[in-house]
Amino acid sequence: MPKLKHFDAMAKPTSLARIGSKIKINIERVRDRIPSYLINQLSEDPRGTVIDYKMTDGIGGIGVVIKMNDGSKHWFFEDEVS
Repeated sequence: MPKLKHFDAMAKPTSLARIGSKIKINIERVRDRIPSYLINQLSEDPRGTVIDYKMTDGIGGIGVVIKMNDGSKHWFFEDEVS
């Protein structure tokens, strides 16, 4: 039986941070895609809490929505947080 190509393209399982988890954003991984005010904010305090998930545009998979300690909310790709 021929191998079905669409199975090869299926998303791989990930282990996302759970909602409510305290996480830290890796500034070096986000520096090239976020505005300077957010870089400054993350330099002072890169920690926050996962409050939701966000579907990204296909290649990136699923991101996480983070509520920062100052109350602001931002989303990051799963490989940008720990």
